[in-house]
Amino acid sequence: MATIKSTDDNFENLIKEHKICITDFWATWCAPCVQISPILEDLSEELKEKGVVIAKHNIDENPNIPVKFNVRGIPTMILHVDGQLKDTKVGLTSKSDLKSWIESNIS
Repeated sequence: MATIKSTDDNFENLIKEHKICITDFWATWCAPCVQISPILEDLSEELKEKGVVIAKHNIDENPNIPVKFNVRGIPTMILHVDGQLKDTKVGLTSKSDLKSWIESNIS
C-alpha cells in the first residue's frame, strides 16, 4: 500500500478507520516536503505489517484540517493511534529518525 490522500472531508474517517495513521501535511512548493515524500512512501510499505497508514494532506487544496491542528510549518507529520493524537514531528528528517519516531509511539 502506498500513501493515501487525506482531505478536509475524509480526514476524520481516516484517523478512525486506521489504528495507526500518520498524516503528512505538505505543499507542492515546499522543497523539504518533496524530499520527504519518497521516505514516507518507503515507510508506508515497511510498516504496513504493523498497521501503519500514511496519509498525505495538501495544505493548499485542503486548508481546514491544518488550521484545526495548528500546523505552522511544513512538512508536519501528525500521528494518531486509535483516533487519538499521539505525537507531532515537524521538518525534514532522515528515514531512520522518522522510523524510530513512529515505532517509539506505536510499541
